[in-house]
Amino acid sequence: MQPFSQQDQQFMQMALDLAKQGRFTTTPNPSVGCVLVKEGKVIGKGFHLKAGQPHAEVMALREAGENARGTTAYVTLEPCSHFGRTPPCAKGLIEAGVIKVIAAMTDPNPQVAGRGLKMLEQAGVQTEVGLLAEQAALLNQGFLTRMCRNRPFVQLKMAMSIDGRTAMASGESKWITGALARQDVQQYRAAASAILSTSQTVLMDNPMLNVRWEQLPLAIQQQYPDSELRQPVRVILDSQHRVTPEYQLFQQPTPVWLVSSTARDMQGMPDFCQAIHIEKKADFFTALLTQLAEQQINTLWVEAGAQLAGALIEAKLVDELIIYLAPKLLGDKGKGLCQLPHLQKLADAPQWQLQSATPIGEDLKLIYHPKN
Repeated sequence: MQPFSQQDQQFMQMALDLAKQGRFTTTPNPSVGCVLVKEGKVIGKGFHLKAGQPHAEVMALREAGENARGTTAYVTLEPCSHFGRTPPCAKGLIEAGVIKVIAAMTDPNPQVAGRGLKMLEQAGVQTEVGLLAEQAALLNQGFLTRMCRNRPFVQLKMAMSIDGRTAMASGESKWITGALARQDVQQYRAAASAILSTSQTVLMDNPMLNVRWEQLPLAIQQQYPDSELRQPVRVILDSQHRVTPEYQLFQQPTPVWLVSSTARDMQGMPDFCQAIHIEKKADFFTALLTQLAEQQINTLWVEAGAQLAGALIEAKLVDELIIYLAPKLLGDKGKGLCQLPHLQKLADAPQWQLQSATPIGEDLKLIYHPKN
């Protein structure tokens, strides 16, 4: 395989930028972009917007029309080879006369997993893989985690003061961070398939745990009118069945899943609410994430208190830790960031690697990944 040229990289970057336009809508499908090029000129381009709608390659072929013959396709993910809600994209590229396909990465979906590239090669289409693969994987980290690890990509969000406190001793916590940090959270919620929280958080803060369209950046508002914005599933751990319909959670008529280890009477609950049963055992959270993956949840955004945060960290189920650091001091009587009751030695403390530190207004957003 010849090294990719600078022009190749430019066209794949264009495809990645197109793919990002679907990041709030494509779940449970991956976000994919495609650019068709002939003699150094873009002939067609497209991206996948929503499950059940045409894939990126189809949109690019439609734009190119008859000019698609003889083109090179730059695709951020291996073209699919199977019939799902839509026909296989590999077949469409072959029939359109595309002579070369450069994919950023192979698709780990067992229904594809190299079959798309093989179909192209058997039809005489030249294929290459690996151009800007890291960027492509980052774009679809939720989808890839579900396919490769049978669970969602877990993002744990916490807000704290500079002395590591999340609330006053009384429980008062609104608002530790500023308005810009809270707006930043809305983009993460919008990109997530589901939000995980607890009945304790619902009872104390009475949140809606939804995406507030008016707090999203103007560019996103213009692309997605309020009526078209996808709301994430709200997943609430409610072992004692304390969450009832009068809470604000139910003002947004989008799915609420109430999780407990005992049978629950759902009489009086809205139609969009359902009970999820998970046996109470040592691997409870692993079982929960497995079940969420089976429900096609790609990315799970966690907003909760110190107990759930600590439990997920101890279970080594947090893929990304997002901390908003506010320029406040709450004192030693304030509530701590997370509970790690089994941690006895400093040498056993979970270690994290800083990925980025970004000022947001007066606050600082820190993103960490597990070190090991």
